[in-house]
Amino acid sequence: MREADETTRERIAAHLRETAASPSALAVEFDVTASAAIDHVRHVAQSLSAGDDEQLLVAPPECRECGFSDFDDPANRPSRCPDCKNEAIEEPEFRIG
Repeated sequence: MREADETTRERIAAHLRETAASPSALAVEFDVTASAAIDHVRHVAQSLSAGDDEQLLVAPPECRECGFSDFDDPANRPSRCPDCKNEAIEEPEFRIG
């Protein structure tokens, strides 16, 4: 299949099979917004067949100040830390493995 024939989600899935990526990196790579990239990744996760050995792996966001990483939704981009209220948050990273 030529790259032009692939959907954005198929290209994102292929990219995540090769390397881990944050929503911002996916947004730049595939010319979408970071929130759209998260939506695409969530859909890709649902599309992975249960029979396959593949699954979406998520490194959750982490506060750069206090290290908090127990966010309610690990695939989300929180605006600040619920513990220390700092806004310096590392983005989540996704990979298909």
